[in-house]
Formats: sequence, C-alpha cells, structure tokens
Amino acid sequence: MILYPLRCPMRIVVALGGNALQKPNEKGTPSQLWDNVRRTARLLAASIGDNEVVITHGNGPQVGQLLESMIMAADIYPVQTIDIADAMTQGWLGYLIQTALEEALGFRRRVLALITRVLVDAKDPSFLNPSKPVGRIVSQGEAEELSKRYGWKFERDPRGGYRRVVPSPEPLEILELPIIERLVRDGTVVIAVGGGGIPLVRQGDRLTPVEAVIDKDLASALLAIGLRADRFVILTDVEGVAINYGRQDQRWLREVTTEELKVLYAKGEFPPGSMGPKVLAAVRFAEATGNLAVIGSLDEAPDVIAGRRGTIVRPP
Repeated sequence: MILYPLRCPMRIVVALGGNALQKPNEKGTPSQLWDNVRRTARLLAASIGDNEVVITHGNGPQVGQLLESMIMAADIYPVQTIDIADAMTQGWLGYLIQTALEEALGFRRRVLALITRVLVDAKDPSFLNPSKPVGRIVSQGEAEELSKRYGWKFERDPRGGYRRVVPSPEPLEILELPIIERLVRDGTVVIAVGGGGIPLVRQGDRLTPVEAVIDKDLASALLAIGLRADRFVILTDVEGVAINYGRQDQRWLREVTTEELKVLYAKGEFPPGSMGPKVLAAVRFAEATGNLAVIGSLDEAPDVIAGRRGTIVRPP
C-alpha cells in the first residue's frame, strides 16, 4: 500500500461535511452544535501542526432553519434573501468552528472565520433550470401560496410533498482569495467559503447577489486550486469513494486516478446529491494542481488528512 505522509509545513484545504456540525437525527440545538463542533475541532487539531490550513464547511440544515424561521415570522419581519441567509450562517457556524478549534489547539494558533463571496455567471444554465432543494418539505397548497407570495419555484420531492428549488451555478472566482492567501501565509487558520460562499454576479460596476446555492465541494476545490494547496481533503460520513455503493458487490476505492474516476462519473456511478460533487471536486483539484485529493470519513480525519485512510485521488 502506498502512503502519502504529510510533510511540514504543507498547505491543506479541508472541506467539512454536514456531519461535522449536525448529525442527521439531530434538531441542531446549540448544545448539539457545540458538541459536534468541538469533537470535529479535536480531530482537526491532531493534524494541523505547523501546516497552513484553510477549512470550509456546509450550511444546508442551518440555512433551511433560517429560511423556515423567516417564513414563520413573515407577518412581523420581512423575509430575507438566500444570500443574506448564507452570510448569516457563515458568521454563525464560522464562530462555532473558530472558537472550538482555537480551544483544541490550545490557543497556539489564531483561527479566523471570513465572510466569503463567490462570483458566478449570470448566464449559468442553472438559472433557467433550478434544481437545488432548500428548506423543508411542504404541502402542495403551501407550495402554491409561497410561490404566489415570493415567486419561489417548487418541485415534487421523492419523499412526498414539495420542496423549494433554487439554481446551483458553477463557482468562478473566490473574491476574498487574496485576503485568504495573506492570512494563511501569516500562520492564521482560516475558515472560508462557508456553504459554498455567497453567490454574486457582476453587473457593470456592481456586484449583485442572486438567489442561488453554490455547491460547497466545488467551491472548496476552486479555493484549493487558487491557493495552490498541496492537498485537498474532503471529510464526509463514509470511509471513502465506493463502486456499487450500498450493494452486495460494493467496493471501496483506496487509490484512483482522475481519468478512472471520470469514466465512473460519466457512467452515473456517483449520485449528484451526495458523492458526485465530491468526486468532481477532487478530480478538478488533482488535475489543476498535480497534487493529491483525499475523500474520507470525518471520524478518521487525522488518518485521512495524512493519506493513510480514505480514497486518494491523483492525476494520471
């Protein structure tokens, strides 16, 4: 078995999955969030050392919670747009990770959560075909009422009922990249691109927010490429990338080239709502930089970051 140990110092971008913040069976109470984030911070602290590190994270459940709270209070307070909810969750979750990670590091390193904006194309095809679900499942009548009131689009959910869908455009540029670069170079552990970043489009000399959700893993890969990271790590709730996942002939991939993964991706091996974006993000990073990407379990974070566990994705 080939190992890819960390050399120090190394520049690493770590993308945290949703299980780092809130588990599927949890409501997301403050105590649950703190417990989960502190556990995650301890796992990350075991690997940071003197490395230059940037951490990204998702925000799906939390954005859904905020949007739902706004709807419930719509007769009292105005409902805010998704970009504002994204900014709110970047501050909310960034604060938790920042505090817990500084504690886990024994306050030997400074950690900073940075509100991050991401440029997208106003002509991205996803704006014509919104497909990213957000918020909770509602009845047909409620969907019709919300659509009439706010102009939202709803699609039938496979589990029953209806769910709001929004565009998910390709991330093109991390607007805070130069700032992140300087902070990392100075030794700060940076938390950035929370929830995929706040999506904006250029309109003349203005940056205009759009009602959209950028995929967190693709935005993280773009950040890792821009930072010229030595390693890009995606931590999730499974041990790596598998062929025939969930079937009797399931097979975990220990090491795979980007060419091999692209063939499997084209065959529909990786679902778009789960492993698909992670595989695509790892492929983009490895091909753009010539460096390794690793996909693995949060529970095994130190070993995944070091290349001892998970699926290693490398250029051909």
